[in-house]
Amino acid sequence: MSALAFRPLVEQRFHGGEGPTWDDRRGLVFFVDMAGAAVHAVSLDGEKLLTFTPPEAPYSLGLCESGRLLVALPRRIVLLDPDTGTFAPFADVEAVPTHARLNDGKTGPDGAFWVGSMDLSPERTPIGRLFRVTADGVTERSEFAAITSNGLAWTADGRQMIHTDSRGQWIDRWDFDPASGSVSDRVRIAEPSEAIGRPDGGACDVEGTYWSAGVSSGRLNRWSLTGTHLEEHPTPAPAPSMPCFCGPDLTTLVVTSLTPEPHEGNPDSGMLMIAEAPVAGAPVGRVKGL
Repeated sequence: MSALAFRPLVEQRFHGGEGPTWDDRRGLVFFVDMAGAAVHAVSLDGEKLLTFTPPEAPYSLGLCESGRLLVALPRRIVLLDPDTGTFAPFADVEAVPTHARLNDGKTGPDGAFWVGSMDLSPERTPIGRLFRVTADGVTERSEFAAITSNGLAWTADGRQMIHTDSRGQWIDRWDFDPASGSVSDRVRIAEPSEAIGRPDGGACDVEGTYWSAGVSSGRLNRWSLTGTHLEEHPTPAPAPSMPCFCGPDLTTLVVTSLTPEPHEGNPDSGMLMIAEAPVAGAPVGRVKGL
């Protein structure tokens, strides 16, 4: 398959671009700039760029049925109303210790926002957990452990969930019950090297494959759910962080990127990238009751 033709969606660069989330009702992609402590929304033609300033640095987003978004801050979750630009308290995640923070998150087919945590200490121990956030509050899922919880995505039928560890450098597949949100039968499908690409954020497509941002290799990697490395697509930004399928038919890829120290002088670092995808993405749900 030919390489994807990425181009910048906007001229602005973002030091910590993450968590792109397609809002089909508004026709906007929401994403966070972790280092810039901002939530942004952009149209697919790049002509509209909105900025919202949360009380702390944001790390991931989940769309709600009401059109609001749950926003993961270091150790709590707030509700963003994009129509008014206001943030409201929602829940403290008390199980996240002071030497850790929340990280990658996404709304699952069970209508809950799933968000993981990561260790910030020099020891980089697997204290990261996953939390299931519903309108009723936050529930920890202690069966998950990671140094840097990342890469959440679900297949189009909602029956399988992908979860990665960017520092443990593995990709796992779980059976998933979309009615209850329960998980079972964990299988490790891949352990990508730095050269292939440390697995950052990810997304599934309708063909049942998983697209992973290889943040250490400047590429998107496409994996089968049995762990076969199917394709690699170089990105102009050297540290892509998460892909998102967007547009009316979910065939537009928007990919955020980071600006880590080795790439600070690269003019493409921090680019918000867009390309036409060769396959449609799996739809991402909304949080029920919010």
